[in-house]
Amino acid sequence: MGWKRQLKCTAFGVALLASAATTAAAQQSDWSYEASIYLFMPETETSFDTPRGTVDGTLSFSDALENLDFAFMGAIAATNGRWSVLADYNYTNLSFSNAAPGPANADLDVSVKTQFLTAALGYRVRQDSSVAVDLTGGFRWYSTETEFTLTPGTMPGRTNTADDSWFDPIVGARARFTLADRWTGTAYVDYGGFRSGSQTWQVLLTADYIINDRWMLRGGYRYISFDHEINGSDYKFTQSGPMFGATYRF
Repeated sequence: MGWKRQLKCTAFGVALLASAATTAAAQQSDWSYEASIYLFMPETETSFDTPRGTVDGTLSFSDALENLDFAFMGAIAATNGRWSVLADYNYTNLSFSNAAPGPANADLDVSVKTQFLTAALGYRVRQDSSVAVDLTGGFRWYSTETEFTLTPGTMPGRTNTADDSWFDPIVGARARFTLADRWTGTAYVDYGGFRSGSQTWQVLLTADYIINDRWMLRGGYRYISFDHEINGSDYKFTQSGPMFGATYRF
């Protein structure tokens, strides 16, 4: 899918987020809202253990845009006093190739479709003129349709598939800093799973520029990781890299 079509879909998504938040704000005036749309430009690493060994693929940041079939990333947050509600959704569809290790003399074609939704309730434990700190708790839902295919070589056409979805409970913390007149910063970290065979964690750091009372630009870095057992085999997925977005507040 081309960039023009992707941007149209992205604009449509943020319009839906803003519309939903506007309706809720009209009903509950004590709440304040913000809707964000962003572009996450990561390096992607994914691997899956099979009876014949581990297959893995890596897509560098420099190749990510060329191999991106479709993506949507958006977030919405609501705040009332010390309480806040956060939701962040990410959909990615990537297709890329790597040289396969070992004697197979094959290329490894990787198709990755992932969705993850993070939803959390936060409570502010510190508030002053320079920093606000929230503790959060909630869940992360993850869904994957990933295929690893060897073509061609001594074992052409062999395909291994990781297809599953699951929920992990998470706990985390978010801090917002006042840096200058129009500049703020955000640091967020969470960890989840808390059971054998499943864990996830995330780190997000942004610098935020306030344009006016309604609009804010954000740029930063994100790392997110998933490790889960699918049908007795270990599946791993990580993304890390820069991100840039815009936030509308009301």
